[in-house]
This record gives sequence, structure tokens and C-alpha cells, in this order.
Amino acid sequence: MTDHEKAIKRVAELIEQSSRIVGFTGAGISTESGISDYRSKGGLWNRFKPVYYDEFLENEEKRGLYWQRKIEMWPSLRDARPNAGHRFLFQLYQEGKLSGVITQNIDGLHAKAGLPREKIVRIHGTNAEIVCLSCGRIVPAGELMEGLEPDGPAPRCSECGGLLKPNTISFGQSLDPQELDRAEELSAGCDLMLCLGSTLVVHPAAGFPAMVARRGSALVIVTLSETPLDSAATVLIRRPIGEVVGELRSQIDW
Repeated sequence: MTDHEKAIKRVAELIEQSSRIVGFTGAGISTESGISDYRSKGGLWNRFKPVYYDEFLENEEKRGLYWQRKIEMWPSLRDARPNAGHRFLFQLYQEGKLSGVITQNIDGLHAKAGLPREKIVRIHGTNAEIVCLSCGRIVPAGELMEGLEPDGPAPRCSECGGLLKPNTISFGQSLDPQELDRAEELSAGCDLMLCLGSTLVVHPAAGFPAMVARRGSALVIVTLSETPLDSAATVLIRRPIGEVVGELRSQIDW
């Protein structure tokens, strides 16, 4: 038996023994759905200089630039479909083993895979919704995005005239304290955390897997890159997520 086969067998055993599993996902789980990540060569951070939250609030030109990028990205987000990694976490939920998923991603693919909203902690929000920053009204993104032109003005709320923005966390914008509390509660109560496709360098999100490691609960990391928590992992696998979950499915007695 190879080291990789032993690792797969060990993760399968951990999943079978656990009843309070928490998924923790980063951009790497969604690249297999065709969504670009942020940090790799050619990723979004290499192509676009981010618009900070205060710039969005104060500067119409910056708002226009922000929306131009969102409109450009919308077709890929709209058409993206959950992949094997998202479906695997949904299967754990169906089996009654998954307490929830903490995700750094804003693509909405966990919801598309079938996970109910109450099982998803959206650390950085979601592109699947548009929120009015004045009245708080939230609408599905598709209702607005399909009618926008890249060179048009930044959209405004039809109810109050306030600024509209995808319901995501921009640079310089405060995270939602309720989502952080939910993430902490899940991390404190889990008996196994599956970290899929995250570099584990963005804080405060990366603090939740670190909490699990400190508590002594099982921590499984599946990613192609090194992470600061590699040495703390119960099992570390550097293979594509789709490949790994396919092997796990064949090992687990559902």
C-alpha cells in the first residue's frame, strides 16, 4: 500500500468515525468548476487592482470600475456548476455527518450543490445576491446582472435609490460578525474538519482550522499548495480534490 493509499484509508476511517464534520473550503475547490482563483499566476489579483470599500462608497468612477469587473465575471459565475468536491460535502450532509461548511468562496457553489443556507457560513459573502447598502434589500443576482451593461452607470436600488453591491466583503469592509460567530461555533464543536482547496493564509478565516488543530480534533488538509498548518494536519494530501473525493467514496461504507 502506497503512502497515498494509506492517507485515503485514514481519511475514510476518520469520516466513518465522525458525526460532526465541518468543511472548510477555499478557492481551490472551485477551480475544478472553472472559476479562477485569486493568488495564482493569472488569477484575479494579478489581472485587477481591487476597488476598496471606501472607494466604492465615495467615488462614482471607482463604482463603475467595480461593476464593470463584476459584469465581466458574471457569466462564468452564473454558468459554473458544483464539482465533485461540492457534491461530496453535500453527500456528507445527506448522511447526517456534516455540521456545516465554512467557505471563503463567494461563488455560491455550495448552495447550488444543495446545501441549505443554514449549513453554509459565508465568510466573504456571496456573488449570488445583490444588497442595497441603504435599505438592506437583497435580491438574487440574476435579476439585476442580466440587464447591466459594462459601460453603464453603477446600478441603484429601485426601492430607495441607495447604492447596490454584490453581497460580498470588499477590501476594507468589515466581516459579518454573525458569520464569524457561526464559524467559531462550528469549529469549536466539530470532531473532524476537512480543509479543501485553501492556502490557509487569509485571516481571520484561517484561524478556524488552527482552532481545530489546537483543540486536538482531526484536521484533514487537501490542497495542491503548502499551508502554514501542514505540520498540524492529521492527514495531508496534495492531490486534486476531485481525485481525492472519488477515492474516498470508494472507501467509505455509506
